[in-house]
Amino acid sequence: MRHRPAFARLAAWIAAAVLVAVVAALMLYLRDMRRAYERIRGKSQVVSTPYGDVEYTAGGSGPVVLVIHGSGGGFDQGELLARTVLPDGYRWIAPSRFGYLRSTVRDGATFDDQAHAYVALLDHLGIRNVAVLALSHGGPSALLLAALHPDRVSSLTLLSAGVASSSDSDQAKANEQGSALTTIFQRDVYYWAITTAFRTRFLRLLGATDEVVASLTADQRELTSQVIEFMNPVSPRAAGVTFDNRAAMPNERIAAITAPTLILHATDDTLQLYRNATFAASTIPGARLVSFPRGGHLLMAVEQQAIRAEIERHLRR
Repeated sequence: MRHRPAFARLAAWIAAAVLVAVVAALMLYLRDMRRAYERIRGKSQVVSTPYGDVEYTAGGSGPVVLVIHGSGGGFDQGELLARTVLPDGYRWIAPSRFGYLRSTVRDGATFDDQAHAYVALLDHLGIRNVAVLALSHGGPSALLLAALHPDRVSSLTLLSAGVASSSDSDQAKANEQGSALTTIFQRDVYYWAITTAFRTRFLRLLGATDEVVASLTADQRELTSQVIEFMNPVSPRAAGVTFDNRAAMPNERIAAITAPTLILHATDDTLQLYRNATFAASTIPGARLVSFPRGGHLLMAVEQQAIRAEIERHLRR
């Protein structure tokens, strides 16, 4: 009987500690979400097109580069990509793809429709011809833009990009990762909690091996953190992630591309598998493949300077 008061006091202390931890986490979550929504508010414009509303932002000056974000992105990820790997002396335009932020997605939409929507955006802006830079799942619509509208694309650069579907075991595992990411991206609280408490596991889902994550320098970790932070808030992007996970890949249709094409890909990417790069290189006439032995799907952060140099050479050609 003597032990009961002591046990009750211990239980009360544990309950109080749990309550404090929950309240602290809730306050941190609310603060981060407020900052995330403020970061994207009022930073873009929206154009009405026959394919739905298209949100975009722009910056820089010089020849125009259309920068197409990956899954989980939006115009803000496109801007981050432009500032990270584009050389100076270019104007960049970064749209939000279907279902991301303020860009709408219609029932039955395809990557073909997204390619046509890019053209509608360029028409609205009075731009005839652009270079195109696409990251990850921005690849399919970028490839179809080049294939369906060859007169609008002066060059194409694919960075860790998705290209073709497959049914083997490695692709099945990558698809499982994609499905898990789709679930995480449905709610702000899911994404925030997992990326806050289980950052390394999330990066593994995102296509980076533990070896790559462990070897990141301070600068590379900072850029990786920006990539993760810029996917907050995820709720306004959920429809886009779902669309990406269901839409058909361009596959052999990319053989119609005539634009000079540069492909940058890591051989250890577990999300957008390296076979995407080799397929694109062997199917697009004259395409040039630059492979990296490590970097996974964090290649943009791991090889930032090398990628920027390759893109600069490609654009100047």
